[in-house]
Amino acid sequence: MDEYLILMRLDIITKEAQPSPEQMQVYMKKYQDWVGGIAAQNKFVGGTALSMEGKVIKPKQIITDGPFAEVKESIAGFITIRAKDFDEAVSLAKLCPILGGEGNSVEVRKITGGHN
Repeated sequence: MDEYLILMRLDIITKEAQPSPEQMQVYMKKYQDWVGGIAAQNKFVGGTALSMEGKVIKPKQIITDGPFAEVKESIAGFITIRAKDFDEAVSLAKLCPILGGEGNSVEVRKITGGHN
C-alpha cells in the first residue's frame, strides 16, 4: 500500500460560505465520522487541522500575512492515508464532507519521498 496526502481547501473569503457555529459542529461530526471510517479500514496514517493565521515568504525575503493573501481558498488541514492505488485514494477523498461547501476542494497527492 502507498501513502497519499489529502489536502482540504476551504473558501475563507466568501461571506456566504462561512458556516455558523451550529453548522460547524455538524461539519466537525461529519468529518470525524469520515476519518473514523478510514481508520476503521486501517488506512488512516495521520493528519491535522491548520490555523487560519500564517505568513507567506516569497523570493527576496518578502513576507506577507496569511496563507490566503492572494487566493480565495486556504488549506484548512490534511490527512495521510494508505491506499492500494490512486483510484482507491480518490474514492476515499470523494467522501470528504467539506466537499458539501461551495468553493471548497480536496486534493489527493501520492507521497513519493522516502522516510528518513
